[in-house]
Amino acid sequence: MGSHEPPQVKEIAVALDRSGHKFLWSLHVPPAVDAAQEQFISRILRKCYQKGSWKGSRRGGCWNSILESLWFSVPIVTWPMFAEQQLNAYMMKELGLAVVMRLDYRKGISDVVMADEIEEGVRQVMDAGREVRKKVKKTEEMARKAVMNGGSSFNSIGRFIEDMIGNI
Repeated sequence: MGSHEPPQVKEIAVALDRSGHKFLWSLHVPPAVDAAQEQFISRILRKCYQKGSWKGSRRGGCWNSILESLWFSVPIVTWPMFAEQQLNAYMMKELGLAVVMRLDYRKGISDVVMADEIEEGVRQVMDAGREVRKKVKKTEEMARKAVMNGGSSFNSIGRFIEDMIGNI
């Protein structure tokens, strides 16, 4: 369910290549690719921090990935495909914590998103002066304070444990 058709994968690869930034991409490459496609994929994957896997991850983006990105102050480009991903991406967009590629993407139905648009999304999260990076950094600080002794999350879990113990 969380995959793109080959024309879309090619546009993503071109955009990442042109962005000039290193990237991490887990990619499931079908076994039936021609030599030109194989050469193109190999060239793109050489620029990755981690090469794509022939088995690849079949997971799409998930809420944990979003929380992890905020915890480590890493802005993301979201591209929700199914289930609750649209809601998560919408919330992140409204809070200014992510760049949303598409909220209404449906495999086999939606138009191919072109490399220019994808490249601009990548640039928005990678360029240091962009507002999304500033907001994610601020959120990282808030999240870390919340789990420290005396923080809101720390206090909430403490009250929860006390309530549980009190109801035994």
